[in-house]
Amino acid sequence: MKRNWGTLLLSTLVVSGMTLTACSSDTTSKKNENKSNTDAEKSVSIAGFPIVNEPLKLKMFTRIAPSNGPFKDMPVFQDYEKLSNIQVEFIEAPTDGFPEKKNLLFASNELPDAMYRSGLTPLEAIRYGSGGQLIPLEKLIDSYAPNLKKLMDTYPEIRSAITTPEGHIYAIPGIVSVNAARTDKRWMNQAWLKKLNLKEPETTDDLYEVLKAFRDKDPNGNGKQDELPMTARNALSIVPIMAGSFGLDFQLGYNINLENNKVNIWMGSDRNKELLMYLNKLYSEKLLDQELFTAKEAQYLAKQGSGNTGFFFDQTNNPMLDTKVADQYIGIAPVKGPHGDRLQLAAPVPRDFGAFAITSVNKNPEATMRWVDYFYGDEGSTLLRFGRLNENYEMRNGIPFYTDAFLATGNQSKITPYAGGGAPHLISEKVASYINPPQVQEAQKKLDPFMPKIRYAAPMFDEQTAQQINMLRNDIDKYYDEQSTKFIAGALSFDKWGEFQATLKKMKIDELQKLYQAAYDNLKK
Repeated sequence: MKRNWGTLLLSTLVVSGMTLTACSSDTTSKKNENKSNTDAEKSVSIAGFPIVNEPLKLKMFTRIAPSNGPFKDMPVFQDYEKLSNIQVEFIEAPTDGFPEKKNLLFASNELPDAMYRSGLTPLEAIRYGSGGQLIPLEKLIDSYAPNLKKLMDTYPEIRSAITTPEGHIYAIPGIVSVNAARTDKRWMNQAWLKKLNLKEPETTDDLYEVLKAFRDKDPNGNGKQDELPMTARNALSIVPIMAGSFGLDFQLGYNINLENNKVNIWMGSDRNKELLMYLNKLYSEKLLDQELFTAKEAQYLAKQGSGNTGFFFDQTNNPMLDTKVADQYIGIAPVKGPHGDRLQLAAPVPRDFGAFAITSVNKNPEATMRWVDYFYGDEGSTLLRFGRLNENYEMRNGIPFYTDAFLATGNQSKITPYAGGGAPHLISEKVASYINPPQVQEAQKKLDPFMPKIRYAAPMFDEQTAQQINMLRNDIDKYYDEQSTKFIAGALSFDKWGEFQATLKKMKIDELQKLYQAAYDNLKK
């Protein structure tokens, strides 16, 4: 039998590393705690700059996106080194193969001081935290991260999303407080509405009639029936986009409604049947893109920029700007469904779980926490996202905007680690001008009244529960996706809905619901 020695070596390292760290967990944590207290008393300032009086060097392991330049050349890190008196040496790994390199790092136990833009999964955070390779951060946050602590007090869902069942925080996320960065806008072709003398649709029935008019009445005026009434990013992305009109929410990172503190997985519900039947009607009458289940991202973006699409969804207006058809579109509100529901899909405030973590080899955890906390405030976030005033950006009415001259260089993604996603920082109204231009702001205003009051992110499970959930979801999610696609495409009759519900029960969807209920009960304590 041919053996994959690379895989075997990695597996051996993982097992060895986990065994080593598990054995040393308590000792490492206590030693680190004592060491931290000593260092903190000696040299780390609680507020203001520099963070440390004597120059300090830290090593951080990070992911570098294809569009980024070297982190050492980014003005944010060059300028922040002078301000903080802390020099960071980034150990950069490309996006491709990053998870494997990250795992090998922990397996070999050759750790840096911190993990930056590290994309740690909840399971990795618990595994490496309980094993002693990552240190608990909750006390450091209380004492050395005033910006992050303030955000966690303002948005309680942040703490619930990053706290383990045992009450520890081993990794911190990116945080999005600007609503426009949490939603896909609902872009409708206002030029077509005006030409056909139609109003913005208010209900699912109105939307159906508008899409039919787009299909049949030649709003582009070329004498051909070649208009695309409605499209979406890919495959089943259309389900969450339209689910709010049927009273279906996405709490706890899953297909879950929270009703009177009860978790309800709605995949087999009558409301979901109504949603899928509505989408099937749109698809079967060619009102919904026939390439929905096969098209690639580039094709979807091209359709946005064609000006020949009636209705689609995206966070920004960038694809429209690129082809100069943006004026053709307006954002509309979620349409009201058959039971009066009008909920807007929105991502949780905590985003990019595991963006930053401190390892047990770090001799200066207090200074490290203060270093990263700067980016959870407006000043640090502005430096991170926009670089240098008058060189990369200018202020207009108190809001930073990239200068036209800088944008013309095409180097925007090379000066900031936020390009490419996953950086530990705050995305607020103050720093979102590049992703939240006036047209997007107007579109978001239509969504704001229908945003969820609170959107819980996926909770953290202990390793055993996480494995249980993974096993259940592997089968349930695959089956749900396959059957939902068939229902929408008309390849499966809704006469089979009872069979679909029965199969979900056989796959133990009730047991999955109990596990989520227990997690929700725990985070509400």
